[in-house]
Amino acid sequence: MKNTAEQFAASNKATLEILESITTQAFAGVEKLVELNMAASKSLMGESFNHAQAVLSAKDAQELLALQSSLIKPLADKTAAYAKHVQTIVAGSGTEFTKAVEAKTAEAQKAFAGAIENISKSAPTGSESAVTAFKNALTAGQQAIESAQIQAKKAVETVQSNFTAATTQAADAVKKATKIA
Repeated sequence: MKNTAEQFAASNKATLEILESITTQAFAGVEKLVELNMAASKSLMGESFNHAQAVLSAKDAQELLALQSSLIKPLADKTAAYAKHVQTIVAGSGTEFTKAVEAKTAEAQKAFAGAIENISKSAPTGSESAVTAFKNALTAGQQAIESAQIQAKKAVETVQSNFTAATTQAADAVKKATKIA
């Protein structure tokens, strides 16, 4: 029994390590997004002040319209670039997160299966049907977890695909609008 208790403790430790790894990766992704947002905000603020000064220096309405028109295309390009950068960060974090979860989950399931196997070996005679029922329940639970992981992965891929399509459509619409103007 001591060996089984040690295996459960090791399994719990592995689960805690999974949680730590996932949390660390999630924070890394958030940090990248915060850094991007800070850089974009700082850049936008500086450009806005420069543009406001240029507008205030405009000598006539035609120069004012030219300044306003010249602002649209670079702003649209920067917005599209920002959206693509966000997509890259989210996709990268999602991929890393998925890989980590899958790897750590497989490790934890293997450790748990080993512990259950040891329990079944040391089970008293006559309890085979109960052990088999317990193993079947655990197998069904693991299959449900695997199914949920597959569905979550598909959902993430769909969201990323939709985000990519929306970013592309927005960039195309901006390009068309700036060509017209």
